[in-house]
Amino acid sequence: MTEESAAQRRERLKALREAQELLTSESPQPQQETKTQPQEEEQDEKQDMKFRNYLPRDKHLQQNRVAPPTIPKFDDPVATAPSATNGTEDPIISIAPKKPNWDLRRDVQKKLDKLERRTQRAIIELMHEEERRRQEASEGNNEAAEEDEES
Repeated sequence: MTEESAAQRRERLKALREAQELLTSESPQPQQETKTQPQEEEQDEKQDMKFRNYLPRDKHLQQNRVAPPTIPKFDDPVATAPSATNGTEDPIISIAPKKPNWDLRRDVQKKLDKLERRTQRAIIELMHEEERRRQEASEGNNEAAEEDEES
């Protein structure tokens, strides 16, 4: 993750924690049993119901509705990133590997190297034989030319 996305995630988590704390602080505190009966009745009258997910029909109860916590908007970095592909390029071609036989070449590479060395040796031998033939032919021509000159 990049630092920017990490910072955005921290902000979202902080907002969620604050909303959770807000909701828990609004919830009624447990009553202590040491209080007298009249004080408990007064507190019951003071405590109102809190509606987080329900919209009551009664106007009097609608006043007790709690606004849901706001969560910051999440911007998807993948969706907003511009596409690097060219408009003329076919997407299927960009998915396909550039060389479809790369795995076959990798598997056979040792054998190909060995054959390449043998081929080079054979070519060199053929070149040497051809050079010998030329030299013999030129020596034969030189001898024939010398015999003609002597006669």
